[in-house]
Amino acid sequence: MTESSSPPGIPSPARLAGWLSDHIPGGPVELTDIQLIAGGRSNLTYRLTISGSDGTRQLVLRRPPLGHVLPTAHDMSREYRVLSALAGTKVPVAPLVAACTDDEVIGAPFYLMEYVPGVVLRTRDDTKDLTGEQAAGLSRCLADMMAAIHGVDVGAVGLGDLGRGAGYMRRQLDRWQRQWDLSTTRDMPGYKELVQRLAAKLPEDGQTTLVHGDYRLDNALVTLDPEPRITAVVDWEMATLGDPLADLGLTLVYWTEAGEEGWLTPGGDQAGTRSVTADATTSPGFWTRAEFAAEYARLTGRDVSRIGYYVAFGYFKLAVVLEGIHARYRQGKTVGEGFEQEGFAVPLLIARAHEVLTGEPEST
Repeated sequence: MTESSSPPGIPSPARLAGWLSDHIPGGPVELTDIQLIAGGRSNLTYRLTISGSDGTRQLVLRRPPLGHVLPTAHDMSREYRVLSALAGTKVPVAPLVAACTDDEVIGAPFYLMEYVPGVVLRTRDDTKDLTGEQAAGLSRCLADMMAAIHGVDVGAVGLGDLGRGAGYMRRQLDRWQRQWDLSTTRDMPGYKELVQRLAAKLPEDGQTTLVHGDYRLDNALVTLDPEPRITAVVDWEMATLGDPLADLGLTLVYWTEAGEEGWLTPGGDQAGTRSVTADATTSPGFWTRAEFAAEYARLTGRDVSRIGYYVAFGYFKLAVVLEGIHARYRQGKTVGEGFEQEGFAVPLLIARAHEVLTGEPEST
């Protein structure tokens, strides 16, 4: 393929093709197509089509986003390590192929994995034709998989030193404040007060498990026939060891219910825009947030009575992430359309966090 037909983030298909021929089994190969699968909020993801002596196959390439990248974020080697460790566990991940730490190939480190069949369900349009039984089945799959992630024996799979565990929520609060300071482009009413409230209500340390860090329906590849099934959990760039309820809280932030469609976009209009919190779970049959939390509690035996705090923290974290993306958008470094919405969403997320905290019990 030609240099001019390459998507953003892959400046030289010829250079990438040469690296592929030298580093993947079955080389030499010809790189015949590159398609951007997802880009902007997370690491950039591409589907590659290659041909060689073994025929034509597809691979998936992951690299950091363009432009304003925050310290400690988008660590390719860390994500590769987590995926390697999870191979063979109850948590399905795409099989890995190779990793590259040489920035000269595409301008950043990257890794390759096998293409896994499955669809990403992000919007109401993606789920509107599901039966109620399928939607409920997907809800159960997501809850089961979250419990499986938090049940991984991190010592046995070699991830016992992935994070410090104890003090996780305090470190998270400090970390995301630093990220905000590095990202923010404007004064934001309610932000400082929110940080103060989160610090004042910080929960005591509980159990430490593997946490995904960005677990939601559209970070899972799913199939529906003959019944709903998760074929792979993706986007492990924020994975660490920490409080599992932080994962649950953020999942509930993304888990929108009927009537909440478009609340983070101007005028509530999502037509032609990128949804910040995807509205796929507003279709009939999906569980409510309360039902999802209750099933997680049943599966794990964990006390979720303070989940409101973790939900508020999830809104805070998402606000910081989107402010960073807003900064990249202003620099012209986002890949894709609809990123003008991200800056609009930040004050709404902060306001929602305040609302949730106000409803939280005062006792800790």
